Amino acid sequence: MKVALVTGASRGLGAVIARELADAGWAVAVNYAHDTGGADTVVDSIRQRGGQAYAAKFSVIDKVQLTDGLGAIRDALGPVDLIVNNATGPQPEMPLMEQSWQTYLDQLEFFVKAPLELLQAVLPDWRVRKSGRIINIGSEIAELGNPYFGNYASAKGAMLSMTRSWARELAREGITVNLIAPGWIPVERHAGASQQAIDGYLAQTPLRHFGTPEDVAHMVVFLASNKADFLTGQKFAVNGGRTLL
Repeated sequence: MKVALVTGASRGLGAVIARELADAGWAVAVNYAHDTGGADTVVDSIRQRGGQAYAAKFSVIDKVQLTDGLGAIRDALGPVDLIVNNATGPQPEMPLMEQSWQTYLDQLEFFVKAPLELLQAVLPDWRVRKSGRIINIGSEIAELGNPYFGNYASAKGAMLSMTRSWARELAREGITVNLIAPGWIPVERHAGASQQAIDGYLAQTPLRHFGTPEDVAHMVVFLASNKADFLTGQKFAVNGGRTLL
């Protein structure tokens, strides 16, 4: 059985991705940094459905924890075959003059540094096996350029460019790298969203409704499968037509 690592999977989008991968036959490492209860709930739900799962506690932005965490996953499930880079930290919106370089670095740590260090940790093994998959969870904001969100938008844009560069470099070694760019997919952290924000978003969405975490997770499962063997370096927008690219 192949092993998938889903970062930031104790709740929200990551939790649904983990469950869908398990249903598709993957053994899943459910990564989390703090929410032990949430991760255990996800793991238990996977096991109750006959799947294999392991709660992998480590911060993806701490290289020592990351290295130790991958070792623990190998001991519990086996070597990682797929990494889904989904983990994120706080996403503050603020006027340009209130932004600092640190607010940009905070986003880059999750969307560039963590994926880089995870890939570097598994790459020697993947090169020997001539296989491996990276699926980065990006954002439509990288292209739409939401105001007050330059810190987040720039980091997600960097993640897209990084995806394309890695894909070209690693293709000849049997390793694929793709990115999924969701729109606003309501999860727990959006519970306080105003009706004005909801109406404004949907007015600019051709399909006129929100997507679900399952919409994104189904794309992850497809890209993780052998049906996507000939796909690499691509961005897949899951946003109801907001970017049409």
